[in-house]
Formats: sequence, C-alpha cells, structure tokens
Amino acid sequence: MKKIEAIIKPFKLDDVKEALQELGVQGMTVIEAKGYGRQKGQTELYRGAEYVVDFLPKIKIEIVVADDQLDRAVEAIASAARTGRIGDGKIFISDIAEVVRIRTGETGSIAI
Repeated sequence: MKKIEAIIKPFKLDDVKEALQELGVQGMTVIEAKGYGRQKGQTELYRGAEYVVDFLPKIKIEIVVADDQLDRAVEAIASAARTGRIGDGKIFISDIAEVVRIRTGETGSIAI
C-alpha cells in the first residue's frame, strides 16, 4: 500500500476529487495549508502599499491506495491539478506498512 500526499492549489480540489472518484478511490483527507516553493510567495497591493505574502494558501490531500492503483491515482491527481503555471504543487509517495480500520479491526488493503 502507498500513501499519496498532494499539495495543490485550493481551486483545483473539486477537479482532483472527481478524478479520484472516477478511479474508485475511496477516502480522502483534506487539510488547508499554507506554504511556498520556488515562487517564494507573491507581492500584493493593499491600499496603495505593496507587501509580500510569504505563505500562499494550499490544500494538502492525503490518500492511501493499493499498489496497483498508485500510477493511475498519481496521474489523475497530476492532470486534474495542473494549470501550467508556477505553484501547481507537488505529489509525495510513501510506503504504508499497515492499515487498521478502528470500527471493525480489519487490517491490510481491506481496511483502506
């Protein structure tokens, strides 16, 4: 099993959610986040004064998928979140040793 963490632009959340639902991916954790990458924030204008916004609003999505769903899920996230502009985000993939469903005690891929 693999855990996919994706940092995306907030307005792309619905597109990514729909793309994953089409694949049959069930369950998603969504966290509002702030951060910056290569763009290092952006300059805003407020009442005639310029100021730098260091941390931009982002959305962090976490999902756990079976190994055979990994490539399709990553491609779905990447294509749905892509705008072609700086700040589109990143996708991180890590191994999951075990999953336990608290309610039933089921373990492994059945518990996803």
